[in-house]
Amino acid sequence: MTDQVDNWHKLARYDTNIQGELHANLLRNNGITVSLQALSAIPGMNSGIVLWVQDEDLAHAQSILDNIDSETAGEVLLDNMSDAELGITTVTQDNVMQEHKHSLDNQSNKGGKS
Repeated sequence: MTDQVDNWHKLARYDTNIQGELHANLLRNNGITVSLQALSAIPGMNSGIVLWVQDEDLAHAQSILDNIDSETAGEVLLDNMSDAELGITTVTQDNVMQEHKHSLDNQSNKGGKS
């Protein structure tokens, strides 16, 4: 049995969820396990967030965050993250044709009735 549950330390608090999530992704990309705690129980409420890290990662995580230029950090992270990491999906002609074909198949299975 491990006592890892008790080894979490508060690393930082952010006023906006997106800033906290961007910094959490930066830390994860550097191999650090991060836990996020929203400051509101209401989903979608942008009330801020707290980052927590394990004891053994605390110094390294703090060093990474200390070296962030806060003016350009968001831009750099967004530039380096893939569309999938950002939750962006690309609609292509193939996607549209696949969806149209799927819709036509469903109509023919129902006897052509909509």
